[in-house]
Amino acid sequence: MSTDAKTEILARIRGALGDAPAVPGVERTYRRASGRARAEVVDMLEDRLVDYKAAVHRETAGSLPDRIAALLGASSRYVVPEGLDRSWLPEETGMRRAIVDPNDARAASALGVRELNAVDAVITASTVSCAETGTIFLTGRADEGRRAISLVPDHHICVVALDTVVELVPEALARVEPTAPVTMISGPSATSDIELERVEGVHGPRRLDVVLLG
Repeated sequence: MSTDAKTEILARIRGALGDAPAVPGVERTYRRASGRARAEVVDMLEDRLVDYKAAVHRETAGSLPDRIAALLGASSRYVVPEGLDRSWLPEETGMRRAIVDPNDARAASALGVRELNAVDAVITASTVSCAETGTIFLTGRADEGRRAISLVPDHHICVVALDTVVELVPEALARVEPTAPVTMISGPSATSDIELERVEGVHGPRRLDVVLLG
């Protein structure tokens, strides 16, 4: 396309937009800050997650490794992001070993889809959780890892610190970096697209364990 033709096209576009009506302002009368007590907000999140068929556990830093060990059960191969707090993990004994995945997908040690499909579980942290919708936000931080590691393994153990739980969607979005790759989780992966029959594990893990860490 010649420069003259491009200039003419852009000029016509500007002319067409010149008499366009002004975009009306958006009324933001919805709640943007919660007035609920912290305990009430956390209870709301747990209620929503359970309703979505996730399992919820409340733990402290001291009890967390034992809880994760119990959730892993007989699982011997599980993946963790490289930035995960290692004090959360159970002691490695026998065949049980954590496979550390680098945050850079181009790294030589980054796990492919086939390798991720072969592991039993994944353990991640989380950025923020919205109690109103029962949604956990992952944004690819060092302790959450690449999106692939939380979508391919069949079992996701997600640790949610209580100080990252908010009630409202605007509060949650305010804690998310605008350019971050956001994955939102509300229970195990499920769809009812085919004849309204619920099928789990189509787009992600069939089992979701959420550990509320306080």
